[in-house]
Amino acid sequence: MAPQITQVTRRVVSSPLSCSRAFSSYHIANGGYEATIGNLNINRDTKVIYQGFTGKAATKNAQDTIEYGTNIVGGVSPGKGGQEHLGLPIFNTVREAMQEVKPFATSVFVPAQFAAGAIIEAIEAEVPLVVSVAEHVPIHDMIRVHQVLRTQNKTRLVGANCPGIIAPEQCRIGIMPHKQYSKGSIGIVSKSGTLSYEAVGTTLVDGLKLFFEHPDTEGIVVIGEIGGEAELRAAEVIREYRKNTPHPKPIIAMVADAKVKALEDSGAVVVQHPGVIGKTMRRLLGR
Repeated sequence: MAPQITQVTRRVVSSPLSCSRAFSSYHIANGGYEATIGNLNINRDTKVIYQGFTGKAATKNAQDTIEYGTNIVGGVSPGKGGQEHLGLPIFNTVREAMQEVKPFATSVFVPAQFAAGAIIEAIEAEVPLVVSVAEHVPIHDMIRVHQVLRTQNKTRLVGANCPGIIAPEQCRIGIMPHKQYSKGSIGIVSKSGTLSYEAVGTTLVDGLKLFFEHPDTEGIVVIGEIGGEAELRAAEVIREYRKNTPHPKPIIAMVADAKVKALEDSGAVVVQHPGVIGKTMRRLLGR
């Protein structure tokens, strides 16, 4: 499964394939794909479309997401352009939607075999943020998507095989259970184990970099999994951040096995159970 970002709180979930601006060593790069990390910032004004809009899964998700307050402005269903669905316009292509309603993000709800094509269509249309929830996307398809991503600096991908991203009480893109989150100042970035982490659109490290610089994020939670090396890379980035930052934000990590020592050595506070994360963060923030 891919990472996810939340901000409690924003949450980013990274996929296989959620900061003071003064900390220049962690300012997001100006060029290349890394420049799109800032596109993970979403709020109540973020305009969102759906790809596969009229499908059963997308329809149910859109209804719930609209009720939640997310600013859904339309969707794409080839061959149905000019019609309406849920009272919103349907477009034949993503480029058409970009011209007419100018979305900042697209929620990709298409079957796994079509996910790569839909993601690449959104990249070519320069949609700033693409979230794909499809499971079982062929690894060769995601490698192709990954290659396209790395040649541009306009679009950020979260997914595929990913719950998505949420800014609680403001904007949800994906399938995250929004009732579990409340608005706050703690950023959460998490992932599930994967053997294909090199092909993800957004990694744990990307999520951390977002929260290092996010002005409304006071603390960060990293939730890892068995499998892969993402948590070890996260530990390296956390160590560098804490070394070069005068007043670093507190970071809590919940990881497994050999990764525990790496995160502890980085300066993160490692906990063994999710039930103590809140209490531990309050203590670190002096509350």
